[in-house]
Amino acid sequence: MDIGHDPVEWHAISADEALQALDSTRQGLSAERAAARLAADGPNRLPAPAPPSRLRRFALQFHNLLIYILLVAGALTLALGHWIDAGVIFGVVVINALIGYIQEGKAEDAMAAIRAMLSPHATVLRDGHYAELDAADIVAGDLVLLQTGDRVPADVRLLSAHRLRIDESALTGESVPVDKQSEAMPEQTALAERRSMAYSGTLVVNGQGLGVVTATGSDTEIGRINVLLAGVETLTTPLLRQIAGFSRTLTGLILGLAAFTVAVGIGLRGESIEDMFLAAVALAVAAIPEGLPAIITITLAIGVRRMAARNVIIRRLPAVETLGAVSVVCTDKTGTLTRNEMTVANASTAVDQYAFGGVGYAPIGGIERLTAESGDSAVQPDEAPDLVELLRGGLLCNDGDITQHGEDWIAVGDPMDAALVALARKGGLDPAYEREAWPRVDAVPFESQHQFMATLHHDHAGHGFVVLKGAPERILERCRAQRAHGEDHALEADAWHARLDALAAQGRRILAVAYKAFETPPEALELDELEGGFSLLGLLGFIDPPREEAAAAVAAAQSAGIRVKMITGDHAATAAAIGASLGLNEARRVLTGPEIDGLDVAQLREAVHDSGVIARAAPEHKLRLIEALQADGQTVAMTGDGVNDAPALKRADVGVAMGRKGTEAAKEAAEIVITDDNFASIVAGVEEGRTAYDNIRKAILFILPTNGAEALVVIAAILSGTWLPITPVQILWINMITAVTLALALAFEPPETAVMRRRPRPPRTPLLSRYLLWRIALVSLLLLGAVDFVFFWLLQQGADVDTARTAAVNMLVLGEAAYLLNTRYLSAAATNRDGLLGNRWALLAIALVLFFQILLTYAPPMQLLFATAPLNAGTWLLLATFAVALYGLIELEKMVVRRRSKD
Repeated sequence: MDIGHDPVEWHAISADEALQALDSTRQGLSAERAAARLAADGPNRLPAPAPPSRLRRFALQFHNLLIYILLVAGALTLALGHWIDAGVIFGVVVINALIGYIQEGKAEDAMAAIRAMLSPHATVLRDGHYAELDAADIVAGDLVLLQTGDRVPADVRLLSAHRLRIDESALTGESVPVDKQSEAMPEQTALAERRSMAYSGTLVVNGQGLGVVTATGSDTEIGRINVLLAGVETLTTPLLRQIAGFSRTLTGLILGLAAFTVAVGIGLRGESIEDMFLAAVALAVAAIPEGLPAIITITLAIGVRRMAARNVIIRRLPAVETLGAVSVVCTDKTGTLTRNEMTVANASTAVDQYAFGGVGYAPIGGIERLTAESGDSAVQPDEAPDLVELLRGGLLCNDGDITQHGEDWIAVGDPMDAALVALARKGGLDPAYEREAWPRVDAVPFESQHQFMATLHHDHAGHGFVVLKGAPERILERCRAQRAHGEDHALEADAWHARLDALAAQGRRILAVAYKAFETPPEALELDELEGGFSLLGLLGFIDPPREEAAAAVAAAQSAGIRVKMITGDHAATAAAIGASLGLNEARRVLTGPEIDGLDVAQLREAVHDSGVIARAAPEHKLRLIEALQADGQTVAMTGDGVNDAPALKRADVGVAMGRKGTEAAKEAAEIVITDDNFASIVAGVEEGRTAYDNIRKAILFILPTNGAEALVVIAAILSGTWLPITPVQILWINMITAVTLALALAFEPPETAVMRRRPRPPRTPLLSRYLLWRIALVSLLLLGAVDFVFFWLLQQGADVDTARTAAVNMLVLGEAAYLLNTRYLSAAATNRDGLLGNRWALLAIALVLFFQILLTYAPPMQLLFATAPLNAGTWLLLATFAVALYGLIELEKMVVRRRSKD
């Protein structure tokens, strides 16, 4: 935004001047003014990178070694004057390119939709109230709150900064985070040294700040230099690279086999060069599985979409494969296994203990005094001044709020802070009045290394105090007294530890609140002031109830052989109680952060193997836990939402970030984002990952016998010196029609019933096991036998070559259609109703294949192109009998294998 016609050097003017220039205030913009600016300036997002032209994208579909072979074969066939054969070869290549072109467009659309679902959010001050908005809705003049782990959503002139440090490497290339301030800088200050500015796309690594937005979208510094623009994400995975390597190996084998076949035919049998070349072309097009890479890519893309429908967003497609192999899930508790709707259920002061009614963030619910003499009794806030002091402390040392949306109360900011605001209102305190009476002068935001937050408050008479709120152990060690009946008394440490244990045994998450008064308060907080001299106000016990579906999801994961380990910062007793309520198998064995510190690598491997709950865990503990599990041969998924989780998310085999509460740092470090922050969605993602991997194996298991049978038919004919039962153009027809219809149907296969009852696959398991290679060889030989029998039997019955070849083509296609039903289950029986009718896409594919085969057999244009002839009913009956027999033989083989595996 400019003043007049000259650009403003925002870093060189004061905070108040920046607000004035942007026509904003310290209360933020009004909703009406923000809406008007959004309409005028457009959304706060960078323009999408220009996609490649359609022509270039289509041309790239031919950039494949196997396709090059087919193009050369078509050109040489054309040179020999076989116009129809060459036309069919080129036609099949073009059709395959069109399929790939369409699929790639759909994949790009899917990835664009995923990026839209992962749009960042920001906390903005509007009309004097904080609200979480989509970053795209931010406008110049908005006031943005920046906290540890946030991605800066726009260019911002800082109004205040407290220990604020920002990683600006994405913008300046400087790897060291920059300390920020609110004072103006000299006008000639270089971009990397402008400490009064925070720039779009950079990452807050420490502290807290408030700033006014000076530029959005392409007007930001990072927008101008186009640093954050990324190219279109391609659907490539290790599996696809493995298939590409397989294609290169296969190409060499095909060319070598074709050359050997030509040499045998010409040298030993005296065949003509033209005939042998056509035979070599037939062998090449038979053996090349040209549709396999596209089928695998489509299967992965369908897996991504299925996962997205179940709230699992894949950011990096290799995670589709890895997720299905996960053997251990290390999961956060809050918001993932629980609802993340914190409610203060209990309070303990030096005078008494209390329980609170209500759930979530609604400021509704009664207060009960818990006494041994009279039992539970209702109490009014004015009857418990010690409690009111505790509630006031929790309200003032607080960056959260609650807001009402219809009948629902929503947390703004940290859930525990929001719960404290709700509690204060239950206790009769008016947040606006309390904050006006005791305005905040300075604050030390919560950081994981010290586990507390502190705020400094002054009153209008010049007095003041510090409120300290955080982990009970950290607060108690800083207290010399306890508050009771409005006075300080000697701290009874043992009694407080007993209260801590009692609350933890109930599964409560506990905060302690303390304060320190000053006659002449300081103007700013230093950490030295927070080391001691506090008076304890009391303890607050929070409950975050488990999600209704979490226990069922944990049970499903454990039945699938996946061990679930809950990692939390809670007290050990609290963590154990929650783990037991969720049904964690190893919940009774709790491993704590301090215990981890005392273990070497071997000891930690053993300890983490037997522990289902890890309490009081710091970021370095999470990293060590993952490394220990991986050293034990486990494939680990790690969930996280904070910037402190980023190292563990990167180190895990699959990093899983929370979509709602997760920081941008966590999302960028993760391969997967869960949009509903729900553990059940992680388990659903594992199921879909296993299904996608199964379907890829099924597609390969289906396609390779098809090409194997075709190649064997050609080789057998050449070596025996007989007619080719199937011509090259007919082979191309088979490959095209089966890849487009039958093989594609396997990409839509639903999960097998036992997919979540089997153990995770070892990470080094080959894609094709010895058993699957045996199956491919068996089916190839059975199809070869059926095709050759039909072809030569019809010739013996007096049929012409075209009729016999038409029967052979239909025999191969019908055999593949029958085999498709076998392949729906890798080892389970496919003879039941679900096996035959459970995939409507498979039935549709078979129906389409029959339709196309009827056209091939009876339509005059197809007879001209493919040299086919009509078949009588008796021949069709013979073909159907062989197809059913093939289906039965494969099911018999599967049954024998299943029985042997049980023995």
